[in-house]
Amino acid sequence: MIDYKLLEALATVIETGGFERAGAVLGLSQSAISQRIRTLEVRIGQPVLIRGPVTRATPAGQQLLNHVQQVQLLERDLAKSLPTLSEPAARLRIAINADSLATWWASAMGDFCREESLLLDMVVEDQDIALRRMREGDVAACLCSNPQPVAGARCVPLGNMTYLPLATPSYKKRYFSQGFNEWSLQSAPAIVFGPNDQLQHRFLAQSGYHGAFPYHLCPSSEGFVKLALAGMGYGMIPEVQAKREIEAGQLVSIAPGQSLEVELYWHFWRHSGAVMERLTAALKAARS
Repeated sequence: MIDYKLLEALATVIETGGFERAGAVLGLSQSAISQRIRTLEVRIGQPVLIRGPVTRATPAGQQLLNHVQQVQLLERDLAKSLPTLSEPAARLRIAINADSLATWWASAMGDFCREESLLLDMVVEDQDIALRRMREGDVAACLCSNPQPVAGARCVPLGNMTYLPLATPSYKKRYFSQGFNEWSLQSAPAIVFGPNDQLQHRFLAQSGYHGAFPYHLCPSSEGFVKLALAGMGYGMIPEVQAKREIEAGQLVSIAPGQSLEVELYWHFWRHSGAVMERLTAALKAARS
């Protein structure tokens, strides 16, 4: 049997990003955390961490992280059925795309987290690559646009989000007065969430354009809307997020009648216990 204090040290180092911060969370010295990691590596006969500017789990470390996250959820279920056990504090680490976090996620999770006394550690990641976090053992679940589940995990569809190419009326008049065409797209600045964000590229490809285009990078959903309102560019914004600005005429589509539909999928490990099943049911109800 693996000493779970050693696994706790490993999980905390990955979650906090370093030995010193992990020690502060667990009330231990940095050297004590280092000793626990070394002991764990000796017991399994191989490294569990890649030390460097960014501390990462090795493939063996990733397997251990997946294991400890599931065990923590199962221990919580056990404490509910055996009242004499003290119920452990539940903290669930989830990878989630920024647009869901900025729109429907909070209302879906508010009551659930209060009723379950559940703490969420949310890692904001682009919906196209969030699943990588789960493969690496960094998170226990993720919300993304990839329908292919990781081995040992379940994948539940949660409907879609509609994105519109929005900009201010004055911006549209300046760059798209001659219509939505190849020339205008080559010169009109776009707003892109980050280097891994492919929404803009997917929309333009869907519209028949495959060339280069100028763009701002803005890794914030709220900032994304503000940049569009400031006339700095057009961007793919969730329709639900910009509903008020659209109704007020502050933002308009540069390509009326066109949109991009992005399917969302909830991924979680199969043996994560009843709390994960209840959380999944809450998400499905919120998106129905």
